[in-house]
Amino acid sequence: MRQTWRWFGPKDRVSIDDMMQAGVEGVVSALHHVPTGVVWTPEEIGQRQREIATRRDGRPSSLQWEVVESLPVSEDIKKQQGDWKTHVENWKVSMRNLRDAGIEVICYNFMPVLDWTRTDLAWERPNGARCMRFDLIDFAAFDIHILARKGAAESFPPEVVEAAARRFAEMSEEDKERIAGNVVFGLPGAAEKFTLEQVREHLAQYDNITEDRLRGNMIDFLSEVAPIAQDIGMRLCCHPDDPPFPLLGLPRIMSTEAQYRAVLDAVDLPANGVTLCTGSLGARPDNDTVKIFKALADRVHFLHLRNVSIEGSALMNSFFEDNHLSGHTDMAAMVKAIVAEEARRAAAGRSDWSIPFRPDHGQDILDDIGREAQPGYPAIGRLKGLAELRGLYNAFQHVAAEA
Repeated sequence: MRQTWRWFGPKDRVSIDDMMQAGVEGVVSALHHVPTGVVWTPEEIGQRQREIATRRDGRPSSLQWEVVESLPVSEDIKKQQGDWKTHVENWKVSMRNLRDAGIEVICYNFMPVLDWTRTDLAWERPNGARCMRFDLIDFAAFDIHILARKGAAESFPPEVVEAAARRFAEMSEEDKERIAGNVVFGLPGAAEKFTLEQVREHLAQYDNITEDRLRGNMIDFLSEVAPIAQDIGMRLCCHPDDPPFPLLGLPRIMSTEAQYRAVLDAVDLPANGVTLCTGSLGARPDNDTVKIFKALADRVHFLHLRNVSIEGSALMNSFFEDNHLSGHTDMAAMVKAIVAEEARRAAAGRSDWSIPFRPDHGQDILDDIGREAQPGYPAIGRLKGLAELRGLYNAFQHVAAEA
């Protein structure tokens, strides 16, 4: 497990120096300032590499940009509308430029309109820590009463609709603005930030796009880019839906093992792979994340290790970002399975035997509170998670070496 850390660029409140002190081995980043669909030029890529390679005082950092997260897939590509063919060609050029710069892994997602969705970005826990939370009642109140999406009430059970009406009636204008802002926060660090009217416009464009059609569009996209990735030695890995159940009337196509398998089998190349996110997949009670990893392990190119606690047994439920060793995923069993997969790959002579992972998200603790880092990406909270995961990994490696 190669220890990596996500960095949002020079404006990130968690610095290169902080990462070095955390003891990470590589950096996960992206050119968030480049508009979606535009080519990532060698000059822009090189600038980000230099930023990562340089400490605050100008000395070398010893760190390198190792994983791209994310090279965005445009809404035009997902819908196969507008400039989608040009965007696909630009994605290919960006991929080649990244590979020429020595980068081998690209994480992306195929979620329509919005990336991860939360209703609270700083929910206080009993011990004073802050975390991100998805409250189903708050979200239903947003969807039905704030966004006022046509047919929204039909997307929720009757008891949720009733509770949402009561919750909305109690909300102040400040509450409504806060929840709306949290829900439409968009892709972390991205150039796009959506207004409610823009969200309505984007949703309307998906009115006739079913799950099958969206999957078909994704397969068409991968059929174009994955063969090139295979030829040039690039590994592509799709991040799961977050949360892994339908929202806002939009189709979800990467929420279960079966959905992943359909796409992997349709474009059956080693380069076409998986970002296994235990937090995203783990927000659904019927997803056994360890089982999913074992089933897809041969094609897992990147790992996001985090945990969520689910507050219900239904497919759609409330959840919050828990500590890395607490929640729905048995993280000890997960790391044990990863160590076994890496040993299998090493024995087979695979150059990608060490799977890059990052301690995804984390609770704001200690001096994280008030730092105003990217929501979900605190310094100390992630360092705590990294230390816990590092301990599990070293312990299972030690056991394997003695066997």
